[in-house]
Amino acid sequence: MALLAPSILAADLSNLSQQIKMAELGGADWIHCDVMDGHFVPNLTFGPIIIKAVRNSTKLPLDVHLMIENADYYIEDFVNAGANCITVHQEAVIHLNRTIIKIKELGAKAGVAINPSTPIEMLKDVAEIVDLILIMSVNPGFGGQSFIQNSLKKVRDTVLLRQNLNANFLIEIDGGIDNKTAVPSMNSGVDVFVAGSSIFKNNNISAACIELKNIINSADTK
Repeated sequence: MALLAPSILAADLSNLSQQIKMAELGGADWIHCDVMDGHFVPNLTFGPIIIKAVRNSTKLPLDVHLMIENADYYIEDFVNAGANCITVHQEAVIHLNRTIIKIKELGAKAGVAINPSTPIEMLKDVAEIVDLILIMSVNPGFGGQSFIQNSLKKVRDTVLLRQNLNANFLIEIDGGIDNKTAVPSMNSGVDVFVAGSSIFKNNNISAACIELKNIINSADTK
């Protein structure tokens, strides 16, 4: 069954706890937290303090996506704040294998994200030890962007990589996910759907979650 991970990047931070509860009522499986440093991506969001506030607002797993440089310096802070899964970017981490091991040693699941222009082959040497591979279907940095269609091929390539290695990682997609793009993403092999604007910019957050979750769990896989 596919998982829905609403992204608080699009949420009203002044009313964050209530918005998270509305997502929970709609059947959210995880809460996705996009951490940006203004260097690796051209935007600045939040750090461990907000992650701790989210942790205090929900018992759902926290899926923390680090779009930052020097991620190794901050991993322990995010784990201590309540992150269940920490995803770093292949493009931003020099010693990727070591970073993955560090995340796991600290007790969190480890994920690796790749930008739209990065081929999935760049992850073949770590694919057997990661828990999650995140396919960016927009260029990271801002919410509300349009879905990049070539991401679907990358998802299919990631499915093949998993099969060839007999690996067990989940495939996550992030960027431009809504009721229309979710179906081809599901059919391509996505396991975890990150959705921000299509959920938190909706007048009824719970209803938006319910509708999107029904879609991703009713699409026919190919």
